[in-house]
Amino acid sequence: MNNFELTLYFICFACIGGAAFAMMWANIQSINIEMRTPPKPRHPEAPKPGEEVMFADFGPEEPARYIESLEKLMQRESPWEDNG
Repeated sequence: MNNFELTLYFICFACIGGAAFAMMWANIQSINIEMRTPPKPRHPEAPKPGEEVMFADFGPEEPARYIESLEKLMQRESPWEDNG
């Protein structure tokens, strides 16, 4: 290999290495920009601002009935527990 080929090789090597570092730098910068202003995710079925939504009100007696049934379930013995 003569001096011209060796010089050409190192010039190409430096160009490729410089381009690789420039690409990494640009990627890091774009990630930093995106991290500064994160997008606000919105569920596709979420109501839009100002839109009316429907709901059900069961009154004060309904939650008490559900609480009682949950308490009964909690007092029952589990078939998976080892009782001795």
